[in-house]
Amino acid sequence: MTTTTQHQRSEGVRAAASGLTMFAAVMLVMCGMLDIFRGIMAIADDEVFINTPHYVFRFDLTSWGWIHLGLGVVAMAVGIGLVVMQKWARIMGVGVAALLIIGNFLDIPYAPLWSVTLIALYGFIIWALCVVQPDSESY
Repeated sequence: MTTTTQHQRSEGVRAAASGLTMFAAVMLVMCGMLDIFRGIMAIADDEVFINTPHYVFRFDLTSWGWIHLGLGVVAMAVGIGLVVMQKWARIMGVGVAALLIIGNFLDIPYAPLWSVTLIALYGFIIWALCVVQPDSESY
């Protein structure tokens, strides 16, 4: 490919790229909402979660609640930005999903099944945002 010639993508490739971006957007909004609910549960009632007395990264569950609530709100905002095809949202989506993977990993002793599920979903979101190279005119 020379610098003067620009490679044109087929309609199928463009559809796949926009489909994966939309998948990431919807999943980011949904997972962000789940983290918001998780944060509200931890803030409102600490007895909902498992108590692990000798956990290295032990925080008060109310603190974990505020962390998940804040990151969930940011994840939803970035997901909405992805729906309207904003370039900043694509970059932030990878970063926010990575932060939420770390947050959910550190939170495994308090809600193991929920944490592992969300880690997998955020991994899919990162994959969907990184695997496609959208056309420059759409971003």
